Amino acid sequence: MKTSPKLLRTLLVSLSVSLVIVSATGCRGGKKESATDDTTAAQPDEAHNLFNADSAYSYIAQQVAFGTRVPNTPTHRECGEWIASKLTEFGLEIVLQQANISTHEGVSLPITNIIGRLNPSAERRILLLAHWDTRPTADNDPNPSRKSEPILGADDAASGVGVLLEVARQLADRKSTLGVDFLFVDAEDMGVSEQEDSWCLGSTYWSKHPHVEHYRAEFGILLDMVGARDAKFRWEYFSKVHAPSIVSSLWDKAASLGYGHYFIQADGAALTDDHKPIIDNLAIPTIDIVNYDPARSNGFGAHWHTHGDNMDVIDKEVLKAVGETLMAYLEERENERK
Repeated sequence: MKTSPKLLRTLLVSLSVSLVIVSATGCRGGKKESATDDTTAAQPDEAHNLFNADSAYSYIAQQVAFGTRVPNTPTHRECGEWIASKLTEFGLEIVLQQANISTHEGVSLPITNIIGRLNPSAERRILLLAHWDTRPTADNDPNPSRKSEPILGADDAASGVGVLLEVARQLADRKSTLGVDFLFVDAEDMGVSEQEDSWCLGSTYWSKHPHVEHYRAEFGILLDMVGARDAKFRWEYFSKVHAPSIVSSLWDKAASLGYGHYFIQADGAALTDDHKPIIDNLAIPTIDIVNYDPARSNGFGAHWHTHGDNMDVIDKEVLKAVGETLMAYLEERENERK
């Protein structure tokens, strides 16, 4: 994942105007979606029982225990098999999408996208996704001698996988009637900064060849780097442009649960991330919950693409905030359908 500098330069003037319009129409106007206006919505005490941060943490630790998960390596395959086995254990239908894609170096790379389908016969679908590969180089590491080594990627991106596995477990245990597709995409982090289309290779492939012909979902939610201490989740640009009501509802839900200090209601950046191909190729309104703060030197935190991205940066309180917010939001959507 990377920022989109060309887009940022061209959108600087229009950004503030468009976000004001979105805020006035999609995010704050019209039909209110605040939890305080819906008696069926999960209240703070109830929401705390919807998600187990210890469980999510253990799923992250298990991925890290495999080692680095660079595509087409033994530890990558082992971790993929484990993710699929957990989804099967929870009772989800599994689809393994295997393909060969071309990297920015022109090398053919085998990848595997893992899909877990909850209530596969349900026509109305929700898409939840995260990438499960790790970066092959620590290009931001302060130690020059270790820049060429792959990273463990506890936050980027075992954290998103861990939270979604716990969400899948909880929804299955609660006999949720929602039709949810859990998509774990491969080869997100193989890119180079000077080539925008070198990132998000697995999600790009899936968005052009979805596991179901003519696939549609009402909306999608991407989790990326959602476990680090002092995380800040701001409004990502493409999310707010293409799915303003989802952004508004989720950030309002987080605030109502006491997590407004993590979910900052302010602008972030335009990011090249796994939600973008899904928006571009399938027109599914998809948002990116991602730790990004423009006040930081690189936006993503000191551990990003370094060997500091290990279990030491993972904070259960952040996992709890993200997991409870997502579960409460999904429960609200389910109640609306009853």
